[in-house]
Amino acid sequence: MANPSSESEHISEVDTALLDAELFIKYKAPERAIKRLRTALESNPRSIQLRERLREICIAEKQNEEAARQCLALASLYIERDDFDSAYDRLLEAKQLDARINIASGLEAIRRARRPDLRPNATATQSTRKMGYATLAGDLAVISVFDAIQVIENAKLTGTLTLTNEAQTGRVFFNYGKIVDAEAAGATGEPGFRQIVEITRGSFDFQSSATEFPARIAALSNTNLILDTLRQLDEGK
Repeated sequence: MANPSSESEHISEVDTALLDAELFIKYKAPERAIKRLRTALESNPRSIQLRERLREICIAEKQNEEAARQCLALASLYIERDDFDSAYDRLLEAKQLDARINIASGLEAIRRARRPDLRPNATATQSTRKMGYATLAGDLAVISVFDAIQVIENAKLTGTLTLTNEAQTGRVFFNYGKIVDAEAAGATGEPGFRQIVEITRGSFDFQSSATEFPARIAALSNTNLILDTLRQLDEGK
């Protein structure tokens, strides 16, 4: 059982750090405010208040890398609290602040938390189809579809990502790393992609293409598409 006096000390420390940061901001010393909040986070790493304020100041001061790191940490904290809307927002913001960041693990954490029935088997599954030459291939029990999408996006590849298991097959089509179409369970476009997101076991492979695909999906980015799809699946459930 937590010590009440210890809890009150932590609460007081958080409040004091926030007040100090505001004073530093008022007197135009943002670097001191950032330093004060970082120091407080060392003993209060799970404080959403501290991380949110640090994130805000870093964005205002154009310190995008630090702001993105705080977004990722906040997403994890929000997932633990089942606040998935806030987690979605922070993951999307992290990607917007620093395009180099891989948010696949955060997306997978949200999917596992919201849909435990879709968790892949602990042991690796065997491929159910004979693969030809593939630019990228793997096991969905080891590498999530989000990780695969991230790799294809970063490499700006054009081609087809195929997901296969004994029960279903789905395909995602990319033009220069951007998702432009999907098909699964008889659905195409965004409805098809919703089916893709729920495939968590089996194998995947990516085949490069010399020609582009017609665009049935017009999302601003792959991250936007994934987050919107996860939201829709949550609402549907």
